[in-house]
Amino acid sequence: MFYSLGLYIYSFCAVIASPFSKKIRKMVYGIGQTYRLLRRHIKPEDRVVWFHAASLGEFEQGRPLMERLRVEHPEYKILLTFFSPSGYEVRKDYEGADLVCYLPFDTPGNAHSFLRLAHPEIAVFIKYEFWTNYLTTMRRKGIKIYSVSSIFRADQHFFKWYGSLKPIRQFDHLFVQNDFSKSILAKHGITNTTVVGDTRLDRVIDIKNAAADLPLVEQFVGNSPCFVAGSSWGPDEEIYIPYFANHKNWKIIIAPHVISETHLKEIEKLLEGRKYVRYTDVESGKASTEGAEVLIVNCFGKLSSIYRYGKVALVGGGFGVGIHNVPEAAVYGIPVIFGPNNEKFKEAQELKACGGSIEYQDEASFASIMDNFIQNPEALAKAGKAAGNYINGNAGAADKCFKAIFG
Repeated sequence: MFYSLGLYIYSFCAVIASPFSKKIRKMVYGIGQTYRLLRRHIKPEDRVVWFHAASLGEFEQGRPLMERLRVEHPEYKILLTFFSPSGYEVRKDYEGADLVCYLPFDTPGNAHSFLRLAHPEIAVFIKYEFWTNYLTTMRRKGIKIYSVSSIFRADQHFFKWYGSLKPIRQFDHLFVQNDFSKSILAKHGITNTTVVGDTRLDRVIDIKNAAADLPLVEQFVGNSPCFVAGSSWGPDEEIYIPYFANHKNWKIIIAPHVISETHLKEIEKLLEGRKYVRYTDVESGKASTEGAEVLIVNCFGKLSSIYRYGKVALVGGGFGVGIHNVPEAAVYGIPVIFGPNNEKFKEAQELKACGGSIEYQDEASFASIMDNFIQNPEALAKAGKAAGNYINGNAGAADKCFKAIFG
């Protein structure tokens, strides 16, 4: 009761706030279009498999399943929903699904209306998605429900005195990432679980295998060792940029998480005295990589292919809400370093444990890590090999999930 009331209040507040926030406005408008899209694209006779992802990261975890389903079971229509505009806006034209739309707020009325129109045979919720009204309504309708790449921690609200395990109990099966998730669920009487790992690892291998050659980057790097800073933020940049001012034999590629002009100017101010170029300026012919020490990637969609040119990678976000996609860099067999806010990221913890990744906290610890790599090539090679071995050795979750769900 209180959960549904909270959702009604939240949705009302979102409508009120929409004129003042572009992101919220897009979400409210998109949700308003969902039922029209369902009526247009989903027919009563269609056999539907529904995948739900909160945002882009979860989408990437579900993508190996969707793409294999498309090939091996073309009799199904694939419905993909997002909750976040940052996911929907980027993937609204994803060709691997028959329909991509927003998921309306999890009220009882919305759950009933959505499921009546979508009528999925199977629903796959990815990682942290536990919407009580949708799940309980599907359970009553006899729809098969699976959780993929889910991960549980003792501090999650489900396991608090005020929490509820009701949404988790609705799943037919949960494919969890690690043994702790399985054990904590078993402690609360939920045993329909299998430890398979993270489907994200299968996805980064697919991305690596499909990575595009980038002649522009190859020309920039040449024969020099290269440091790739992916999804970096200001606190990361204030540490690694000054370090390389004293190691000018290394090329630097900076792919910031935010590519606003304000942030790009902040980066360029830190690079004062060094020759840098922006990716799009080289691409358009306005600038050349000749003599450049730093390449600033001021566009999206390149980073996953750029990591292949690095000797060491940094993944940003560790001084903020949390690190970004570590496996995307580690798959290339290079060591990955990141800031201290990484404890909630399973792959980061396991890569640290095997020596494929290292955490830095400040200028001194960053310098110590890089000095060791530069002065001891064997240490660099060992860490890189550990990173690559971890990714390849823990792949296969997508195959296990697919076979269990779709046969």
